[in-house]
Amino acid sequence: MLSHCLRIAALASATLMLSGCYVMQAAGGQAEVIRRSEPIPKVLADPSTPAKTKERLQLVEAARAFAISELALHDGKSYRKYADMGRPYVVHNVVATPEFSVEPRRWCFPVTGCISYRGYFNEDSARSYGHKLSLRGNDVSVDGVPTYSTLGHLPDPVFGSMLGWRDTRLVGTMFHELAHERLYFADDSGLNEAFANVVEDEGIRRWLLQQGRAGEIAGHEVAVARQKDFAALLRDTRGRLAQLYATDVPPDTMRIEKQREFGQLEFRYEQLRARWGGYAGYDGWFARTLNNAHLAAVATYEDCVPGLRRTLRAAGSLPAFYDKVESTRRLDVQARHAELCGAPLLAR
Repeated sequence: MLSHCLRIAALASATLMLSGCYVMQAAGGQAEVIRRSEPIPKVLADPSTPAKTKERLQLVEAARAFAISELALHDGKSYRKYADMGRPYVVHNVVATPEFSVEPRRWCFPVTGCISYRGYFNEDSARSYGHKLSLRGNDVSVDGVPTYSTLGHLPDPVFGSMLGWRDTRLVGTMFHELAHERLYFADDSGLNEAFANVVEDEGIRRWLLQQGRAGEIAGHEVAVARQKDFAALLRDTRGRLAQLYATDVPPDTMRIEKQREFGQLEFRYEQLRARWGGYAGYDGWFARTLNNAHLAAVATYEDCVPGLRRTLRAAGSLPAFYDKVESTRRLDVQARHAELCGAPLLAR
């Protein structure tokens, strides 16, 4: 997930009119990332680098070259360096919604536009800010983010915590973040993430074929299908809640019905899990008290994926797909979603 605090830090010269601790922590956190980053060839040449780390960094170099030559992504500054931050998440994102709304609150900044989350390098700071939002009556989620993109303005590294991931997750994440550098719309987080998701999925398929690992594509497609099922479940619940919140029932009654919907969500997930043959990969998502913000943080980014996949198929190639998406830049957000996603953006 793209963290807008990092884009602010990356474009500090353009955002000097901003003040306060939030921007300072973003700049300080980004400075720490830069300080810990080392060129991958230097790490590979270091005799003290563990063999497993070298093996994974060689995969990173190969995947980066593939992204440029086969996926037509930019040959910029990213993934040329390695940074071990000593923690599983680089940043934590805070998402908030009103008590009776499924639409996330937005924060607007120069250059980066309006973003539906705030990112913090320090987890305690993220949770403190989330607590303040909760005290104001908001539903809040605070989730860890293992990597991010500065849209090519800074040399984004591969982080140490990423090296332990399975191959498809590691290379897919690189494709996803490089896609953000290829195309980004201010004020349209949903489309930005959906676009990167589609490029990531297509990239993984092509990479497996190139690696002679076509037999793994079926397993990847099963994982993608589960992701679609899960996202559809969340979108349906979000839609049901949106209908509830549009009614005139008294607040106390609405709170009861709201909790009933989240109970139904958990019940329907158990049914979905059984249909998957007991696959438990999403169990952790339910290991907390769910609220509107959790739906906003996850489901929003899946809304446009089906439409963009259709757009890619119609375009016939990735460069043509990029051109088609880029051609909608002149449109407002509503019209862009109608053209690319097959449906207008939900009213905020």
